[in-house]
Amino acid sequence: MKILVTGSKGQLGNEIQALAKDYPEFEFLYTDIDDLDITNARQVNEYFKLNRPDAVINCAAYTAVDKAESDVEMAYRINHLAVENLAKSASAVNALIVHISTDYVFDGNNHTPYIESDSANPQSVYGKSKLAGEQAVNDFALKGVIIRTSWLYSAFGANFIKTILRVGSEKKELNVVFDQIGTPTYAKDLSKAILDIIPRASKQNGVELFHYSNEGVASWYDFAKSIDSIAELDCQIKPILSKDYPVSAPRPSFSVLCKSKIKETYGISIPYWLDSVNDCMERLK
Repeated sequence: MKILVTGSKGQLGNEIQALAKDYPEFEFLYTDIDDLDITNARQVNEYFKLNRPDAVINCAAYTAVDKAESDVEMAYRINHLAVENLAKSASAVNALIVHISTDYVFDGNNHTPYIESDSANPQSVYGKSKLAGEQAVNDFALKGVIIRTSWLYSAFGANFIKTILRVGSEKKELNVVFDQIGTPTYAKDLSKAILDIIPRASKQNGVELFHYSNEGVASWYDFAKSIDSIAELDCQIKPILSKDYPVSAPRPSFSVLCKSKIKETYGISIPYWLDSVNDCMERLK
């Protein structure tokens, strides 16, 4: 199988590249903005006609959640228009599109883990643009898998773990919100899940929606405390309320995702979030 990975220089794209050697049955094509502008429909269409991938994993996204509130057009260009281009071009060559979405499509008012059929109600431009991307896959893909995930981090790029390690080594005290509840997700684990399900998903018609995060539940404070403990930082992590840490874009206060559907459909097992944080930090050493 020939697999195109867009946004290959991001966290998820880099983790897929790191795992590629474990999947000799796949031939990978890696692109990023310098090689393929996925917001340009003509470019995307020509690329698919020339290379004819069997599947595309769309790891490209506009993820600057607060900046999106003022940079609305660009957020929609990348998170919606580009996804429409990919879905149309994938369908033209009968390829599967695997698209990554977010827990931010929910308003956070649930008290039990979100299932795929729960109503989306995004509160931020980022969340709304990502939901529009999901709709584009539903509208234009012949074969598609949408995977919503949450709180993504990896050994690559900028993310929460690296921020805590950097700031925690510079400061004696750090405030982190404790009233936003979800689950950290290791991009390496998500990458493996995607690569494991592609052979079966590519044989199926229609679009399926799944949730994937690591197992367990945490607040951002718990996440920060785990990093502090593993790295043995000399920094006191203090819990604060979201209202005491003002940001431009609202975040869901509760966005735990139920993973039953993806586990039952594809028979995959999902690691516990804290075990995966340990694994990532071991690699960062």
